[in-house]
Parts: sequence; structure tokens; C-alpha cells
Amino acid sequence: MEFDLIIKNGTVIDGTGAAAFKADVAVRDGLIAAVGHDLGAAKKEIDAQGCIVTPGFIDIHTHYDGQVTWDKDMRPSVNHGVSTVVMGSCGVGFAPVRPSDHEKLIRLMEGVEDIPGSALAEGLTWDWETLPEYMDSIAAKPHTIDVAVQVTHDPLRVYVMGDRAVSDQDATQEDIAEMQRLTREALQAGAIGFSTGRSDVHRSADGDWTPSSEASAAELEGIAQAFQGLSHGVLQAVNDFNLEREGDAFDAEFDLIEGFAKAAGGRPFSLSLMQRDFAPDQWHRIIDRTERAVEQGLNMHLQTAPRGIGVITGLQCTFHPFIGFPSYKAISQKPLAERVAIMSDPAFKERLLQEKSEKVAGDGTSVPPITDLLLAAIDYVAGKTFLLDDNPNYEQSAETSVYAMAQAQGQSSLGMLYDLMLQDGGEQLLYFPIYNYTDMTFDAVHTMMTHPRAIMGLSDGGAHVGTICDSSFSTYLLTYWARDRQSGPKLAVEEAIRKLTSEPADYLGMSDRGRLSVGLKANINVIEFDRLRLFAPQMVKDLPAGGQRLLQDAAGYRSMLVAGREVLANDVLTGAYPGSLYRAGQA
Repeated sequence: MEFDLIIKNGTVIDGTGAAAFKADVAVRDGLIAAVGHDLGAAKKEIDAQGCIVTPGFIDIHTHYDGQVTWDKDMRPSVNHGVSTVVMGSCGVGFAPVRPSDHEKLIRLMEGVEDIPGSALAEGLTWDWETLPEYMDSIAAKPHTIDVAVQVTHDPLRVYVMGDRAVSDQDATQEDIAEMQRLTREALQAGAIGFSTGRSDVHRSADGDWTPSSEASAAELEGIAQAFQGLSHGVLQAVNDFNLEREGDAFDAEFDLIEGFAKAAGGRPFSLSLMQRDFAPDQWHRIIDRTERAVEQGLNMHLQTAPRGIGVITGLQCTFHPFIGFPSYKAISQKPLAERVAIMSDPAFKERLLQEKSEKVAGDGTSVPPITDLLLAAIDYVAGKTFLLDDNPNYEQSAETSVYAMAQAQGQSSLGMLYDLMLQDGGEQLLYFPIYNYTDMTFDAVHTMMTHPRAIMGLSDGGAHVGTICDSSFSTYLLTYWARDRQSGPKLAVEEAIRKLTSEPADYLGMSDRGRLSVGLKANINVIEFDRLRLFAPQMVKDLPAGGQRLLQDAAGYRSMLVAGREVLANDVLTGAYPGSLYRAGQA
């Protein structure tokens, strides 16, 4: 029988971790039909000479919950070989929702995930109330790639408890029972899991705590019981273990998280893992407690990132070192070109640098208190802030930091930051790895992501659009860890591919993808591995209502297939939209 497509002459890396091998891959009716040699005729051929052929990548931690309702392209994930994304991370989302709470959820997402409220207000279609209706709405829209939906704790709590959800009140037994019922209903409709957020740095745009941040153990365990008896579904939590509060609450908080995981009856659970400068050894404690929980039979995993969690700063960005200075605040609402013209006046610079930054965090704002601490320690910040050129290096040393530049030029760190931010017409972007770079090396990152319980995550695709640009994690894992790193241990390319494909597929229970195996879905990447590269992040104004976001392009993706159809060819979108909603637990 003739195939729809054959990928010929490539080096197959099948996603299992097995050694690469030469073979052709045939596709028919959206599925992988054959892997081998001399497979026969096809309507179309893709020449993969000099390329690796891999399963499509799976990203388990994104925030496309709003974007998926108006954007069929699904950038930036589609540009980095990701053909399946899981949305609804950190407990924030847009369903279930009553019409009266639309604005409340927009303000929550705007604050927690730094997505412009105006873009959400204009772009969201709101043709749903329940979470099953939300999934139906997504399924009816075209997309380049596949999406899966998690139940998110914050809107669930608001839907059930109303104003009590944001007034620091515990859920009643009746509230918990209803949240459990709605979670079960969503899981049975195909939701892939449930997420919650317990971070002190997560606030709404109005500065309020997130509804789920103070949820009791009884509430979390009651919701988790919705998973009991099901053969699908995962749980996810982000937690900074009350770092910004007095006293050591780590063990008590981990006990609560452990009880949450245990109540789900053995379903997989993942917890975010990163190295924080203000608690540089906390990640060791998280690993230790996770290992002990696994020894006791819990199915716990650690979501890790392949590089620093980096804040991008600049005059176009959500944050930069001068947002609290009175002179800058007086011009902050002017267009970029006007601000640059004013700031280029030496007298303005001299006056500003003599000022003190006013407090930017606190009541009425989503800015986390850590921001004021960082603004008060500008030499420390400059010592970990770097320029990213067109071939960005994310593991730089102190010698290339902004602080080192300032010392070499005999000026202050603040003055150096000021001058750099005015470059390129005020479009210069600076990189500050706020997490995972305490020791100015990625050795700790290597330890985290190669731990037996680690799974790749934390890309935050679709979120933090004016602050963070980490959706390129998949491309970075291949280019840096499997090819270019010189300063320490690396990963075999087969292992890097496994961590992007079969490992997340197995964790999520996606048995139809993640491997190049006959009968599985033909989500496939053809990658020019030697040419694969990242470009520097850039700010692009393409969101609804004129909103802007950080994007990062890549080169080297010769072809990307979703359900056997080519959505990316030579790094350019083809205009095909074969993506679909993944419904967990359903054939």
C-alpha cells in the first residue's frame, strides 16, 4: 500500500533512549506506519539526509489557556519542535467560570503569569462556563499542535466559593465536595490532570493572594480524591515553601504536599524544582523529601529546567532596574522613542542616578516583594546580569557580567545598566537568571535534571510574556546539553530526546505518542542537528489589543509533523492546522 509520506535518509532517534540508527519512517492516516528500509512508495517524501528524526516534543508546563482560544499558530512552542503542550499549570486558568467572574480571572492571570490583561480581555472568547465546555471550545478551533488541559485550582475555587475564595477563608466540607465533583467531571471529560499553586510570589494584578495559595490540607486532599479509581490523570504543584515568611515552614508545607499526592490514590504527581539564591540549599531538601516519599510508595516527580530561570529586563519589559525611580516613573508612560530621547540627556541620567528607588511591591500590585530586595542590591543583580547576543550564551561567567563591564569602565553598576538599556534605540534586552544560577554555573542544573525522579518542565510557554522567554527549553537542551557545552558534564543526544519525548509521555500517560513506533501518532521532528541554534529573544507586538510578548526564534527544524501533516518547514509555519485536543483516558 502507498504511504502518505516517507521521511528518508535520516538518523532515527526513537525517543526510548536507545542508540540512533539509520532508517526511513513512513506515515499513513496520521500514524506511523513503518520504520525501516526500502519501505515502498509514498505520495510525498521528505529528505532527512544529515538530519535526526525524532518524536515530537512534549511540554508538560505551559500557560496557553488564554492564547489557545484566539491563536491557531501556538507560537513560540511550535517553533521549538513541541507538538504537544499541557496547559493549566500553577493553578491558574479560565474554567470553570461564571460570566460575573471573567474580569477576576483575567486579573489573576495577568498578575501571576504576566500576560497583558487587555490582550486577554480582547482575545478570550468566553464561549464556555464549565471545564468540559472549555475543552469543547478548544477542540472546535484549529491549531498547529496538540493541547491538553488541566483542571486549575484557582478558578475552581472561585467558581465554588465566590468571594470567599479570595477572602482567606477555608473551604467548607460542602465546598470541598463540590470541587471534587467538578474535578472528577473534568477528568472524565478528558482533562489530563489538576494543578495548584502555593507561591508567595504569585499575586493577582491587584496584589491579592491567589485563591489556592492558602488552601487547607483537607481541601487539597478532598480534591485529589477525585482521581481515585481512574486510570489516568496527573497532579502538579508549584511551591516556594513560604520563603518570604518568618520561620522555617518547609517540612510542614512538604507534609501538606505529600498528603495531597497520597490522596490521589497513586496517580503521578510533580513538584517544581529550582535553585533559589535566597535559599540556595532548599532544592537539596526538596530532593531529599521526594526520595523519602518515593521510598514510601508515592509516585512523585520533580519538574526541572535545562538552564537558569531568567528574567529579561529592558525598557520594553515588565521589569527593569529603574521602574521605582521617581524621574523614570514620571516618563514611564511615554512611547519608547520619547523615553530614550529623554534618558539620553546626560543631565537626566545624572539626576536619576542620584535618586533612590521607591518601593514597587506591596498592596495593590502584583510585583513580588523580592523585587524591592533586588533593587536594593544592584551590584549583586549586575553581577548576574548579561547581554545575550544573536547566538545567546546562558552560562556566562562573572567576567562577562554587567558588573564587570562597569568596573572596567569605572562607573557604577546602575550607570552601566542605564547605558546598556539605551542601546539599539532602547530595545536592548538584558538577561538576569533569577533561579538556577547561584554558583554561576549549570552544574546544579545538571544534577537536578538527571535525577531519577526528574522530568523536563517549567518552560511557562505562553506566560510571563514581558519577563521570561523560556519556551525555547527544548531547543536549548539539544543545542547546549547534547552538543555545545564545554565547561562540564553533558547529555547524550539520545538521552536528551528521551527527556523531551517518551519520558513526559509516560508521566502523562500519553501512550499514543513520545516514540517513533508503528501505530503511534505521527508527531515527528526532522532536525538538522549540526545547524540547530537559538537566536536572541526579541520583543514582538502581536497580541490582541496591541499587546507585546518576548519571542525567541530557532533555526534547524527542517520539518515538523503533527498527525502526519507538516506544520513547520525550514523553520517557517506552513499554514496547516492539524492539532487537536488530547482527551486523557479516552480512546
